[in-house]
Amino acid sequence: MTSPITKLGLGSGQFSLDQPARGRPRDAEARDILAIAARAGVSVLEVGRHSQGVELTMGQLIPKPNPFRLTVTTVRPDRGPDFAEAEVRAQIARLGVEAVDAIFAPSATDMLSPGGPALWDRLRALKDQGLCRKIGVSVYASDDPLGLARRFKPDVVQAPASLLDQRLLLDGTLAELAGMGVEVHLRSIFLNGVLFLPPDRAPSHLKAAAGRISRARRLIAEGRSDPLQAALGFALSRPEAAAVLVDVASAAEMSAVLAAAASPPPDLDWDEMALDDPTALDTWAAA
Repeated sequence: MTSPITKLGLGSGQFSLDQPARGRPRDAEARDILAIAARAGVSVLEVGRHSQGVELTMGQLIPKPNPFRLTVTTVRPDRGPDFAEAEVRAQIARLGVEAVDAIFAPSATDMLSPGGPALWDRLRALKDQGLCRKIGVSVYASDDPLGLARRFKPDVVQAPASLLDQRLLLDGTLAELAGMGVEVHLRSIFLNGVLFLPPDRAPSHLKAAAGRISRARRLIAEGRSDPLQAALGFALSRPEAAAVLVDVASAAEMSAVLAAAASPPPDLDWDEMALDDPTALDTWAAA
């Protein structure tokens, strides 16, 4: 049986390599995070977009030979496809690799802008040239992901889904995308940590959902689980998902995620934990 850890992907957004360290050096922490993830068999490393200095540092920190399927994100299309191509080629060079697994367009909004189709045509050309194996787009629930997929035919889509934000799962969108042959990467599975916060510390736009959040936490506790294990168990058990992206800020957090992911998923009533507040969920997923 395949380990659920091979379905895990790691985001680099919380590595904070461009911020001054107030203790252990950031690059040492990031190196340990990547080493732990590589040893465990984590499959995807989402690089996204960073400053040039951070990308050069990441290129030095990624274990050799590179054990990850790297994904990067282009610049917005308003500066034209030539600029976007030059930027993504430079980014890949700074990372010290010849090619990546996937190049993502920044957002559905960008794809539907006047420059979106030209950017997409250029990404297709880069794929044909072997710079990547897949091209994709990052979406929100409000973006009509199915309509976008039918128009542009991406190889991969990155979409938010979590215990609390189950919209694209409950309406069948992600299942239909997977059925179309689109590789689905789940992101925001911790909904920016809201499940880990006490109800009185929930963000203001989720105050109305505080009761539902408290109920979810109670159901998790009654199921002899904890929020980390429940959130990971939910996401990793989704058949629609080819990869589940997590963000960690330390080696200790990486180890905790791996331990929780390796545990059997808790037997919980997932449907009872879903929030029904699209505006609040979109706001928090984008925070």
